[in-house]
Amino acid sequence: MSVARNHQAVARFLKPRSIAIIGMSARPGSAGQTILQCLKINQFEGAIHLVGRNAESIDGRPVLTTMASLPEGVDLAVLTLPAVGVRDAIAACVERRVGSALVFAAGFAEVGERAVQEDIAAIAREGKLAIVGPNCLGYTNNVDGLLLHMLTVRAARRDGAGAKPGIAIIGQSGGMLAHLQWAIEARGVTMSYLVTTGNEAGLDSTDFLDYLIDDAATRVAMLYAEQVRRPQAFLAACRRARAAGKPIVMLHPGQGTRAREAVQSHTGALVGDYGAMRTSVERAGVLLVESLDELIDVCELLARYPNPLPLGPAIFTASGAFVAIANDFCDKLDMQLPPLLPDTEATLKKLLPAFGNAGNPLDSTAGASAAVVTGATRLLLEDANIGSVFVSFPLTGINGAQRLGYIAAGTEGATKPVVVAALGDYRAHAPEILAVAKEGNFIFSRSPDRSLRALALYTGYGRSLARAREAVIAQPVKGLPDLGKGSQPEWLGKKVLAAAGIPVPEGGLARNIDEALGVAARVGYPLALKAQAAALAHKTEAGGVILNISGAEDLRRAWGALHENVLRAAPGVVLEGALVERMAPRGLELMVGAKRDPAWGPVLLVGLGGIWVEALGDVRLLPPDASHDAIVDELMRLRSAKLFSGFRESPPVDIDAVADAVAAIGGLMETLPEINEIDVNPLIAHARGQGAMAVDALIVTRQES
Repeated sequence: MSVARNHQAVARFLKPRSIAIIGMSARPGSAGQTILQCLKINQFEGAIHLVGRNAESIDGRPVLTTMASLPEGVDLAVLTLPAVGVRDAIAACVERRVGSALVFAAGFAEVGERAVQEDIAAIAREGKLAIVGPNCLGYTNNVDGLLLHMLTVRAARRDGAGAKPGIAIIGQSGGMLAHLQWAIEARGVTMSYLVTTGNEAGLDSTDFLDYLIDDAATRVAMLYAEQVRRPQAFLAACRRARAAGKPIVMLHPGQGTRAREAVQSHTGALVGDYGAMRTSVERAGVLLVESLDELIDVCELLARYPNPLPLGPAIFTASGAFVAIANDFCDKLDMQLPPLLPDTEATLKKLLPAFGNAGNPLDSTAGASAAVVTGATRLLLEDANIGSVFVSFPLTGINGAQRLGYIAAGTEGATKPVVVAALGDYRAHAPEILAVAKEGNFIFSRSPDRSLRALALYTGYGRSLARAREAVIAQPVKGLPDLGKGSQPEWLGKKVLAAAGIPVPEGGLARNIDEALGVAARVGYPLALKAQAAALAHKTEAGGVILNISGAEDLRRAWGALHENVLRAAPGVVLEGALVERMAPRGLELMVGAKRDPAWGPVLLVGLGGIWVEALGDVRLLPPDASHDAIVDELMRLRSAKLFSGFRESPPVDIDAVADAVAAIGGLMETLPEINEIDVNPLIAHARGQGAMAVDALIVTRQES
């Protein structure tokens, strides 16, 4: 089926030359009247057509009583109809070759009427009609001066294409987007567009994002998404945005069960795996946040400073207490405060009072002069180790305005982010302070905590952009065995891992006791004996694993016991044989997994192995093309990371070998699309320089051809 899904369709919707209001009423306060007033107050210069039941003119304009009377080729039809009238109106729009339709009505997928919504969407697709909605509130175009909103009449800005680029806000919730709009406008940041997409029966967030990448009036895309309906197209748009230097900041609820239920009732969303989504979108260049405060704060940072460095901030304060608080808070945020360059520190020591602190955080003490505040701010910004500057001072009255002016003088011409957080919470500021804050080359905040959290996200985003340039291109693995469909037996999975360069214990598959004795003679004792069958998912529970076999007679007894155990526990399972392996040396047990999410693609998981992965949930998710250094960095972010450095007489482990194994599994997922899942538990990490070994392995391939 043809789909009206391209830049032309989006442009026709956002920048219409002609508009029809379908369901027009003379009743004051009706949706039709609201839209007509929006067009009037925004001085819409294109053709306006009214379609309603009553032929009497409204506001001096004729009202058409049938859709058949509507001229062909109208750019945008605004449907101000109840849900029961939408299907027929959409079909009529198709007949009249309307380009796009804005559907306000609720009562579709968000209340379980998914089939009705899909029927309407199919009619629109067949007729190449671009729908926005249903269950949405409208949009604002501040570039061309057009606002169409079901509930609000007000004038949009008319900034023009040459204005300073700003933030475009896109999302499924009209009410939530209004909150975001108010917050952005209150901060004096330009907003280029606001688009509420509702249930997304036609055009969705991806369509608008793809359009905005090429829009000169947009610097940052702020996205509230309850579901990404076309994940692979969305990821492609995000990668294109990253290449174009346009940040996308997204809030996506649905981490917990109650949140998933809430968004499903809100927009009919079918929420997928949050972890897989997060890993995939961050890999594609999205900055994913977890709160409204973060969404607003980070978007403001990126709108003002669109090129984040992968370097932490310098903190500048006049309070020794805040130095301690900031250090603790940054530790919790996992945000490193880089050391100042020696030359910077030496110059600061000369500048500061003798009892000041010239490090990072920097404490100028309470009575710092204009020369100290301005000079220190400038020196911090010029330091090559520093990615941004965070200033937190008490600012009160005329003295506060003067001090803020000293800071402003130090930021003149700076391109690095500067955030000034005034201590005092909701204490009212003098007009002089607000005037300096409005004109200064910095972001003014009332919350140190919010500002530091935003800077941590901003800095992390800079690191992620740098990492994207280090992504590894996987090479096909040679010497792979043929795999069947579904779960593979361990012996076959280990052949795949060995071909990919991941060490596995010496051994082999034995189909009878004589073959088992032959393998034992080749690899030596002590041994592990493991029952092998694709259908035997839990070998240990079935008595299908016997460890520390010390000799030939012990092996004979174990062979018989293993087969008796499995026959008793799983009488329908036919064994392919038993895997005979040399016992692996002790070490730190880790778990490395990989999953191919049906919507988002492959994701890697690393954490403590054995039972601990389930008991503690201490895991990190990574993209499959993560570089060696990125993998090591994620391993060191585990809560249990201190175990890698040696703990209670244990030697430091070979973390580089662990990273190599993780990267190899990522390469398998990248180059073998038939693999759905890989589970290595445990991967035993030995002492530094002695490698890592996959002791157990499960590979699951696609069931279908």
